Amino acid sequence: MTSPPSVLPPPPAPADGGAASKLDGALVRGLAWTGGVKWLSQMASWASTLIVARLLIPEDYGLVGMATVYLGLVTMLSEFGIGAAIVRLRSLTNEQIAQINSLAVLFGVGAFLLSCIVAFPLALFFDAPQLRWVITAMSTTFLITSFRIVPQSLLQRELRFKRLAVLDGIQSLSLAAATVTFAALGFRYWTLVLGGILSAIMSTSLVVYNRPHGFARPRLASIREAVGFSGHIIVQRLTWYVYSNADFFIAGKILGKAALGAYTVAWTMANTPIEKITALVVRVTPAVFSSVQHDKAALRRYLVALTEGLALLTFPATVGLALMADGVVLLALGEKWRAMIMPLQLLALYASVRSITPLLPHVLNVTGDSRFGARNSMLAALVLPFGFYLGSRWGTVGIAAAWMVAHPTVIIPLYWKVLKRIELSPGRYLRALWPAVSGSVVMAAAVIALRTFVPTDAHLLVRVLIPVAGGAVAYALVIVTMHRERLRVFLNMLRSART
Repeated sequence: MTSPPSVLPPPPAPADGGAASKLDGALVRGLAWTGGVKWLSQMASWASTLIVARLLIPEDYGLVGMATVYLGLVTMLSEFGIGAAIVRLRSLTNEQIAQINSLAVLFGVGAFLLSCIVAFPLALFFDAPQLRWVITAMSTTFLITSFRIVPQSLLQRELRFKRLAVLDGIQSLSLAAATVTFAALGFRYWTLVLGGILSAIMSTSLVVYNRPHGFARPRLASIREAVGFSGHIIVQRLTWYVYSNADFFIAGKILGKAALGAYTVAWTMANTPIEKITALVVRVTPAVFSSVQHDKAALRRYLVALTEGLALLTFPATVGLALMADGVVLLALGEKWRAMIMPLQLLALYASVRSITPLLPHVLNVTGDSRFGARNSMLAALVLPFGFYLGSRWGTVGIAAAWMVAHPTVIIPLYWKVLKRIELSPGRYLRALWPAVSGSVVMAAAVIALRTFVPTDAHLLVRVLIPVAGGAVAYALVIVTMHRERLRVFLNMLRSART
C-alpha cells in the first residue's frame, strides 16, 4: 500500500510560553510513564527469571548465550538507524516515510538471511550443533520487528510516551508469562527462544495496530538524507559496541578468567544502576530534542535541566559507592571478591561523568551534526581499546583507570562541539552541575568522618549503614538548604505535567 504524498505536520513552534509548558509536561509525563512501567516490567522479568532458572539447567542458558553474542551485534545493524532518522527528520513526507518503512523491512529480511547463513559456521565454532537452529529461530525476530521500527519511531516523534510505555509493559509481561509457561512444559532451551519470538510478535502487532503506516518502493534519491543520517547512527552504535566491550575483551585475553570475573562484577555494580537512569532519560529525550531542533534556546534549556537532574540523581550514588566500595563488596559478596574493590572505586567515581554524557550525541544528531558524532565515536573505538591495553599492565586497576584517562580525550571534543553548536557557555553548563557537586562534596566529608568515628570492631553491617545513612542525610540537607530555588524549578516542571 502506498501512502498519499502529503507532508506530515511541521515541527512545533519554538518552545516558549505555552508551547514550552506543554513540552515540559510531555517530557515529565514521558519520564514518569516510561520509568514506572519499566520498573514494573523489571520486577516481572526478575520474577520470571528466578522461576525459569529453577526449571532450566545452566547449559540451556549457555546455548542461548552463545547465540546472543552474535545476535546482539546484528540487532544493532539490522535497524540501521532508521528509527533515529524518523525521529530527527521531521520534514519527511508520508510517501518518504512509506519508502523508509519498506527499507526497514528489507533490512530485516537481510539480517534474517545473513543469520541463517552464518548459523552453521557458528555452531561449528562453538561445537554446539543445536546452536544452528537456535540462531535461525531467534533471527526471525529481525523480520518480525522490522515492521515495528517506523510505527514505533512515529509514536516517539509524536511524544506519545504513555502509549509506548504501556506497549513496552505488555511486551515485557508477555515475555515473562511465555518463558515461565514454556519452561513448565519442558521446552528447555527453546523456552528462551520461543519466549523472545512470541514477545516480538506481540509487541510488533500492538505497535503497528496503534500507529499503522503504509509501504512504498524505496527510491534512494528521495530518501538520501534519511539514509545518510542512518549511516551516521549505525557508525555510532557499531563503534560504541567495540569500545564498550574492549575492556572486557582485554581483561579476559591478557589477565585471565579470574581477573575478568572480578572486573565484570565491579563494572556491573558501578554502572548498571546509573545506566538504568540514563537509559530512561535517553529513551524520551531524542523526541523532545527533535521537537525544538531549530530553537537553540530551548535546546540549551533542556540540556541544562536534564543534565542537572541526572547529576542530582547519579553523583551521590557514584561518589558514595566509591567511598564505601570496600564495605559494600565485603558485606555483599565476601572476602573472595576483595580484588574488585579498587577497580570498583575507580569505575564508580568515573561513572558520575559517564552518567551525564549520553545526552550530548543526541543534541548533535538533531542539530545536523551526526557526522561529527560518528567521527567522535570512531575516535573512541581507537583510543579506548589502546588505553585499556596499556592499563592492563597494572591489572584490572589499570584498566579501570584507563577510563578516567582515555575517555576524556574523546568527551572533551564532544562537549566543545555541542556547546558551540547550541551557543551554551561552559559556565552555564557547569553551574547546572553545582548542586550535585556541592552536595556530593559535603556528603563525602560526612561519610569519611562517620567512617572514622564508627568503632572498627563494630559489625560490618553497622560500619556500612551508618556512613551511608549519614551521607544521604548530609546530601539531602545541602540540596534543600543551599539549592532550594533549583528544587522549585523542578517542582514547577512536575506541575506542568498535570496540565
